[in-house]
Amino acid sequence: MTTEIKVPTLGESVVEASVAKWFKAVGDTVILDEPLVELETDKVTLEVNAPASGTLSEIAAGEGAEVVVGALLGSIAEGAAPEKKVDKKAPSVAPPPAAPKAPEPVPEPAPTPTPAPRASAAEHKLAPAVRKLIEENNLDPAAIAASGKDGRLTKGDVLAYLESGAFASAASAPVAPPPAPSSAQYPPRPTGPREERVRMTRLRRLVATRLKEAQNTAAMLTTFNEVDMTAVMELRARYKEIFEKKHGVRIGFMSLFVKASVVALGEFPAVNAEIDGDDIVYRNHYDIGVAVGTSQGLVVPVVRDADTLGFADVEKAVSDYGHRAREGKLTVEELQGGTFTITNGGVFGSLLSTPILNAPQSGILGMHKIQSRPMVMPDGSIQARPMMYLALSYDHRIVDGREAVSFLVRVKECIEDPQRIMLNT
Repeated sequence: MTTEIKVPTLGESVVEASVAKWFKAVGDTVILDEPLVELETDKVTLEVNAPASGTLSEIAAGEGAEVVVGALLGSIAEGAAPEKKVDKKAPSVAPPPAAPKAPEPVPEPAPTPTPAPRASAAEHKLAPAVRKLIEENNLDPAAIAASGKDGRLTKGDVLAYLESGAFASAASAPVAPPPAPSSAQYPPRPTGPREERVRMTRLRRLVATRLKEAQNTAAMLTTFNEVDMTAVMELRARYKEIFEKKHGVRIGFMSLFVKASVVALGEFPAVNAEIDGDDIVYRNHYDIGVAVGTSQGLVVPVVRDADTLGFADVEKAVSDYGHRAREGKLTVEELQGGTFTITNGGVFGSLLSTPILNAPQSGILGMHKIQSRPMVMPDGSIQARPMMYLALSYDHRIVDGREAVSFLVRVKECIEDPQRIMLNT
């Protein structure tokens, strides 16, 4: 009896995957539910477990192969291993060589239409006055009906042609657009002796595509502000041990910014909305995406209903997502449906940046490095304060500048006085 190994359902809107790695070779013994093959989708990396115990008898999709949901990955047979082993990087049955096909002719782009060659003055026996009109108006003598003797053009013929509208129609005729540029901006070049060419992962390709789409489709602007982190740092120092002992997780900056963002989103709902065709969809829920950088690319797991969670719940969710993102164990559902995103470039030392929107969302908040700077206080004194630059990138199609600036000021107020978060004041 043979059991087929097929590509499982990958999640909403995900239909394709790449075979990243086989953990077993043909002929190896496998156990029920043992990880057999790793698939890489547009969003996450997931493992496919063995549907039965036995011997891996066939690998139908080798490493690097593109597969769809329900496609055959391989087979598991009961009993002894087959005599012939197949390399895990290639399908077990090689397809018969295709008959050589004659290269299809590549259609050449249509030549740019050029005006018909103008007849010489001698051909049409143009009078000086007629020739002057022809040259001044860049006309084709052959296109003008001649009424003079022996088919000659007269001045009246040219003037009548100019007044008839035929000249205007010809001048306003649409010009054939230039041929579309090739999708490849640069011609391929050979890899140098000290270079290495590595194919982009599916996740990296998707990130690149979506970020470029966000730039091309949204009217994206960024507004900046700075926040004094003194109160937040004092709060963390004061309650650090108590908080960790009670909840089993450290209190970090992310939970404070998530909760501050929820307060601001409630007051400026356009930042929590999205454009759908000609409609604006206002979301009355707060699912905050937290950007996490991994070795394979950027992922944004979503903290659901952040307005209903306490600080400890947010910290636990963010910590769990961070660990599982780096291990490639996030599910597709955990990466979908966010309404607003927060990214923290400060953990890598970024002092200031302009984050790109996570489409179709209309806002993304960028946190940065905390750095002591001399600040003039309300009483006129100058003190060294731990300051952080904040950046809000937003879609100007639905978020006005006033709303964006006010949103960022509201976040600043909540961080500089964390009690405002609790009291929503």
